[in-house]
Amino acid sequence: MSPRAGSAGSHTLAFVESPVQLLNVLEWAHAHAHNDAAPGAGLTLVVLSPNDPMTRGQLRRMAELARDEGHAVRWEEARGGTTAPFHTIGGLTPLLRRARRIVMGDPFSRYVQLLLTITRAQDLVVVDDGTATMEFVAQLARGERLVRWHRRGGRPGPRDVLFAPVSAAARRRLTPSDSRTVEVFSSMPIESAPDGVRITANDFSWTRARFGPPRITKTADMVGTSLVETGVVDPDRYLEAVRALAKAHGATRYFAHRRESADKLHRLAAETGLEIVRPDLPLELIARRGPIGRTILSFPSTVVHTLPLALVGTDVRVAVCDIDPSWLTQNASPRAQGFLSGVTGTARDIHRLSAVSTV
Repeated sequence: MSPRAGSAGSHTLAFVESPVQLLNVLEWAHAHAHNDAAPGAGLTLVVLSPNDPMTRGQLRRMAELARDEGHAVRWEEARGGTTAPFHTIGGLTPLLRRARRIVMGDPFSRYVQLLLTITRAQDLVVVDDGTATMEFVAQLARGERLVRWHRRGGRPGPRDVLFAPVSAAARRRLTPSDSRTVEVFSSMPIESAPDGVRITANDFSWTRARFGPPRITKTADMVGTSLVETGVVDPDRYLEAVRALAKAHGATRYFAHRRESADKLHRLAAETGLEIVRPDLPLELIARRGPIGRTILSFPSTVVHTLPLALVGTDVRVAVCDIDPSWLTQNASPRAQGFLSGVTGTARDIHRLSAVSTV
């Protein structure tokens, strides 16, 4: 793939670091196509590639879909060594200077925040990076520094202190003004936003038009989460909860989150009997393509909001199991329980399950 493809004359630059972010850029482009004289023209997707192999694999598949839609894709090995960020930022600076619009998937990303200090674009768009979007909008409204929800409550580390001026500058850039517009394109239930921030609903119309409808099986499928990997949930309690849910609902497959560790997944397979599936695309596309279980079991996560939208018109039921406070680790953020409860409580078209016993 050519890293320079489509770079000349682009009026919109989109920066993504995960497959879901890339999917939501495609949804944004689809939703806004009628606003442009040449739908799809002038959009360059810049992939700031992470090192994780599973994430890279999904990003490459999503990049292929983006090209099929007529978008240019520029793949950056943004984390390929100590000098990689300098090469990446240096190579992107001319594009950043010319871009009229910047679309980003993760406003909490230090990479994205640094790029925001370079661009002169007056039209900024934030597409969903999952449930973190709700927290981003809330923090922007309160004028707080941008911190991921599972890290709130902890002391800023040395790198946080060093990067604070850049983060503060990015927050100012993401605040609307007379000369700057800010749009949040989201499938999340954002009830209020700062003055001047335009909220646009993502209904996954591109996904539904491009894939499916799926074949539905008679069994249940389970969706994995990285709450153990982020230090929020105790691994033993998580395994017990998965085992209890699978037994109660007859689940046969476990769709792994891309950040779940191999050791944890091996243990889950050995102790629950579930078939571990490592998806090669975001789950919204996997479910829409099928086959998919008649019931999809999940813990609080982005998919409790996105799967009902992607599966509109099917008979699939999304069921969500609450996180019991006793499952949380000692290092979990003080806000973790409230945030996770809010993720489930604000979801539409789901069946809510009480927390299963792990004792």
